[in-house]
Amino acid sequence: MRVVKFGGSSLADSKQFEKVVAIMQADPQRQVVVTSAPGKREHGDIKVTDLLIRYCQQVQAHAEFSDTVAEIVSRYAEIAEHYQLAAGVLGHIQAELESLATEQFPDADYQMAAFKAHGEKLNGYLLTAVLNAAGSHAVYGEPKTIGLVVSDVPNDAEVQNETYANLAKFDRPDGILVVPGFYGYTEAGRIATFSRGGSDITGAILSRGFNADLYENFTDVDGVFAADPRVVKHPAPIAKMTYREMRELSYGGFGVFHDEAILPAIEGQIPINLKNTNHPTHAGTMIVPEAGFTPQHAVTGIVSSDHFSAIYLHRYLLNKEVGFTLKLLQIFYDHGINYEHMPSGIDDLTIIFDNRQLTPELRTTLCQEIQAKMHPDVLQWIDDYAITMVVGEGMAKRIGLIQRVLTPLVMANVHVTMINEGASQISLMLGTSKTQANTAVQAIYNAFFIPVNQQMEG
Repeated sequence: MRVVKFGGSSLADSKQFEKVVAIMQADPQRQVVVTSAPGKREHGDIKVTDLLIRYCQQVQAHAEFSDTVAEIVSRYAEIAEHYQLAAGVLGHIQAELESLATEQFPDADYQMAAFKAHGEKLNGYLLTAVLNAAGSHAVYGEPKTIGLVVSDVPNDAEVQNETYANLAKFDRPDGILVVPGFYGYTEAGRIATFSRGGSDITGAILSRGFNADLYENFTDVDGVFAADPRVVKHPAPIAKMTYREMRELSYGGFGVFHDEAILPAIEGQIPINLKNTNHPTHAGTMIVPEAGFTPQHAVTGIVSSDHFSAIYLHRYLLNKEVGFTLKLLQIFYDHGINYEHMPSGIDDLTIIFDNRQLTPELRTTLCQEIQAKMHPDVLQWIDDYAITMVVGEGMAKRIGLIQRVLTPLVMANVHVTMINEGASQISLMLGTSKTQANTAVQAIYNAFFIPVNQQMEG
């Protein structure tokens, strides 16, 4: 049995729905399908999720929202009319949307979560009707009905362990079960959403809960590549990779998969196949457990991201002071700040942050508190910071690997400010300026992925 998830671009309009129907009908093993909200139909278009956010904001501000509701309904209407569905299908969608405006919620956060979730919910309802109209037997599975329980955090929920017990007991109907992604229900019966892009998470949860043989995740790309095509022209495709390679690359900036989405699949040891809705016969990329995996090359992928900042501290005899790092971490804890990495020397310490969690005011406060409580000789905030990740199961215990990574960077005049090898030995992290990040990726890619260099890896 396979669980199949389709992204927003795969369910954006009737033309894409035709492809989805064909994919589902092509293999009887595809028995559970997870929907996303309708995405962009072309460049410059707006996603239904963004329209729902606008709708919620208008309701909260007591502003006129009828035009927004009409725009949302029109997205579903185009699909319903293409398949000549009964008028009641679209009528149900419109009624659900309009009822949101008068429904009572505990607070604004829960209200926003419920509004956002309806993009997936209504697309799931619509896909069920479309599949039935196309000759399949499809049943809609509301997350509450199948027992998908999440934590009490309305817009950043996490799946609760009881979900898997509920799914194990759920009597899955014959045919295709259609489940909307992105949300579940709290113990109190309220809708709460995963972080944005969380339909990937729903697919992984159902794959584990239903003990699927395979989790197929359909997007608008042919799988995962060894580098970002916007940085490296025609990068090599990755046919197979491990869970932890995917996690490392997702962390570093690969945007194909939601960063936390594969965790339930990892726990269930469910293989994942990333595929393209527009090229469904393409093999795509398989993501598999580490056990039994044999890497073909030293490096699987290279990625960079520039959403980082750093604090540099210098203080003589820093390594002799007991509790210095503890005091520093307490400051971060007090402000709810996560740090990403902390490379250090005997008198120096650098703390690297994801700057998307920081505001200018918070940055100033952190620096002031560190100066007042830690008394460093030098305190420097570094905004011009990017991280390049080199990832591969074949890197572990390979002699001379770091030299092979750094040599092309020297040749390309890339200044490396930080080097950190992961404890698993399958990743190498390099700090550079933002302006040199793409150059670093290109140089390392050329050193490992042009055919003559692959032949030299042994």
